[in-house]
Amino acid sequence: MALLGQRPQRTAPARSTAAAPGPRARVTGPWPGLALAAAGVAVAWLTHRLVPDVPMLTVAIVLGLAAAQVPGSRVWVRGWAKPGLTFAAKRLMRVGVVLLGLKLSLRDVLGVGWATVAMVLVVVAATFFGTWWLGRKLGLPGDQPLLIATGYSICGASAIGAVSDVSKSEERDTATSVAVVTLCGTLAIAVLPLLQGPLGLTDAEFGRWVGASVHDVGQVVATAQTAGGDALGEGVLVKLMRVALLAPLVAGVALSVRARRAAAADGTGTPGAGERRPPLVPLFVAGFVAMVAVRSTGRLPDPALDTAAIAQELLLAAALFGLGAAVDLRTLIRTGGRVGLVGLCAWVVVGGVSYAGVCLTG
Repeated sequence: MALLGQRPQRTAPARSTAAAPGPRARVTGPWPGLALAAAGVAVAWLTHRLVPDVPMLTVAIVLGLAAAQVPGSRVWVRGWAKPGLTFAAKRLMRVGVVLLGLKLSLRDVLGVGWATVAMVLVVVAATFFGTWWLGRKLGLPGDQPLLIATGYSICGASAIGAVSDVSKSEERDTATSVAVVTLCGTLAIAVLPLLQGPLGLTDAEFGRWVGASVHDVGQVVATAQTAGGDALGEGVLVKLMRVALLAPLVAGVALSVRARRAAAADGTGTPGAGERRPPLVPLFVAGFVAMVAVRSTGRLPDPALDTAAIAQELLLAAALFGLGAAVDLRTLIRTGGRVGLVGLCAWVVVGGVSYAGVCLTG
């Protein structure tokens, strides 16, 4: 404080020692990242058009992985593009999951018979709990055991995105889980058709086996169509039955998160200050169920369903590009052996249990 009657001296403003604002500080908002994701989706779509056997969603995540590894990616992918890529990975994923419900009709599910329904339930339960247990035993970090188990048992990247949103998983765990699940699902396109003959499966049985064991809907289509139209129809139908279990699985995870937070509270059994309980059924999962109900009415025209299917695939492709761009390859390499082992073991589990189920149900 200046002495009474003394004029305070003017001091020059302190010069900031902080570094000059980088590219991320100069460019704000999600638009640069969304533009990058849109470019990745365009390349993935073109690749799929040129090579139809390669699913667009698989290409999208591979492009995201590649974009994050090129020189300078720390500046542009993890810098100015990161807000938009995160928006795509989270928000666009939710919208894609909602639209996924339009592929499922309760009439079709009930038409396959209770034996097939029971088989799907057993496959999903065995795959989920077996993969989760193995991931924990091998010491995978964070939520990776939960997310990988979810992707294998339900519907690949879409299910991982839905569960990670409820469990508030780290982006690294989500991206790594999507990468390993997508890789093994892609391998199925080449491996499973070679096993139809040695396993003695008819075309319809092969389709049901593919639908019960392959993760993503697009990968099911690419694999089952190698055995003809009957296999494709059976495969997609069984696969969509697994998709229908997404809502109860997410609700179960939400209940688990609630219980864990209540146990961690200060003896009150209620969330701590400023902490919100996750909704039992998140809004986007409720939207998924609503779309199933709408599709089950049979009143939506085919052009509307076709448009929704295209939008759903484009949105999920953008989300997977964003998730792929979040993968730290060095971290993935350090834990890659354990993650890969869990992925391969889970692949054997889901393939073996679903094959036994198909044989038992005919």
